Amino acid sequence: MSDEDRGAGETPGASGDAAPAPRLPMLLEAVLGIGTDLELRTTLQHIVDTATELIGARYGALGVIDPERGRLTELFTAGMSDADRQRIGRLPDGHTGILGALVQDPRPLRLDDLTADPRSSGVPPGHPGMRSFLGVPIQVDTDVFGSVYLTDKRTDLFTEQDQALLLVLASQAGISIANARLYGTALQRERWIEGAAAVTTALLTGQTPHDALMTVAESARVLADAYAGVVLQPTEEGGMEIVAASAVDDPGDIVGTTIEPGSPVLVQLLGGEPVFIEDSSTDPRMTTHVRARFGPSMMLPLQSGGKLIGTLALPRRRGGRPYSAVDRLLATQFASQAALALVLADSQHDREQLAVYEDRDRIARDLHDLVVQRLFATEMMLESTRRRAAATGLDELLGRAVDELDSTIQEVRTTIFALQQPPADAPTSVRGKVLRETAGAAVLLGFRPSVHFNGPVDTLVGEPAGRALLAALRGALAAAHRREGVTTIAVQVDAAARLPDGQDGVRLVVTDDGLPEGAARRGAQDDTQNANAERGTTVTWESPR
Repeated sequence: MSDEDRGAGETPGASGDAAPAPRLPMLLEAVLGIGTDLELRTTLQHIVDTATELIGARYGALGVIDPERGRLTELFTAGMSDADRQRIGRLPDGHTGILGALVQDPRPLRLDDLTADPRSSGVPPGHPGMRSFLGVPIQVDTDVFGSVYLTDKRTDLFTEQDQALLLVLASQAGISIANARLYGTALQRERWIEGAAAVTTALLTGQTPHDALMTVAESARVLADAYAGVVLQPTEEGGMEIVAASAVDDPGDIVGTTIEPGSPVLVQLLGGEPVFIEDSSTDPRMTTHVRARFGPSMMLPLQSGGKLIGTLALPRRRGGRPYSAVDRLLATQFASQAALALVLADSQHDREQLAVYEDRDRIARDLHDLVVQRLFATEMMLESTRRRAAATGLDELLGRAVDELDSTIQEVRTTIFALQQPPADAPTSVRGKVLRETAGAAVLLGFRPSVHFNGPVDTLVGEPAGRALLAALRGALAAAHRREGVTTIAVQVDAAARLPDGQDGVRLVVTDDGLPEGAARRGAQDDTQNANAERGTTVTWESPR
């Protein structure tokens, strides 16, 4: 029907004034109803549903435009079933067809037959047949947020009055969308602030360095709604390596991935600049083997005091929703605070370690200055008393007391040396390595072997002899562990030993109180023999220094 046919028998004034009157209450109700929800997605769906019902269209859609990329990012529909949506499949890109025309030129567009318009193209297979069309832009402040599209008016073609009503509705929709956006941004910002505070609190509670990095990766992944949260740290070669990863699926193949030195992404990160990527799987700057599964990604430098300590990467799945400007801003602020928290946590860990070392050093000094000196003085008094009491028969008893004190002094000195070693560092001296081997054996034995050193072990025993000594010690401790009934093991290292051929050497003697292996086998057949078997085994190893 033409405009002339529709207007036959009516005056222009009557047509312009009387036609919209029945729909004014509906328009007022629609305008009031649009602003009742502050959740953006719910608001958008309500707008398209209201517009479709108010104008009397069979189908309706609201397309959201990405201002940075100039394309549609989301499409909310009305009048279509789930089966219709599945048949249509992909989302229009907003670059072609009638929808693309509205994106490129955001002005009202009304068509009696959209199939006759030369701009109508790119309709996907399975799309319902549509003829009449009405579309108007939705503006938020001065920016075009998107457009409302209506097709196939149920009673007639779309009129100017329909277009005017839809423009009023779109104007109100812009206000409601602006409010919903502000509310959503406020909630999003609150979540990021709370997340950053929680991360800072967690890092300052004494976590290990790896746990601290995992806390940052996991928290950022959840806050950014990303597929993975990844922390990279610089390598000695000048690249970067993934050292911690939290992902929706198993991140096992992600950890250990490296970015080679000289990579464009790495150059930008080392300069302190964040890297924002639209599609990791196709971006030539991405060179890692795991990039194929990722889409939009943010790579944010973790720096403090102008020094880069790592990178926080937040990739989404391939084909996932791109990051908005607000997402990027909040994630960048989170990375800055997380970097500061990591530095503070590391400093706190160093202070705690220093306090432990100072306390251990104090204990070692007290043991040396007080306990050892008093024990040594007591040993001297007993030795003098033993000489004077030789004729009274107390010589043997006092001799045993002197030997026991001497053994105790050796034990205390060994403890002093162990306290002076940093707990987290691998020992580099022969004495420290012997103590480490005996401490490791204590886990299997259930008790710690006693260790005695004679002479300046670290000064006299060279590297080859030290390696051989440690190998012999491991063998002796393993053999003692296999014997039955072992409750004590004594390890003696004599760096000033005289070997049978007259050379100066080092001697290792390992003694335990278990049953010899042969006696243990016989005892399995005869408990009486086992009970009467002579206990104790001594292993001796010697070598020139």
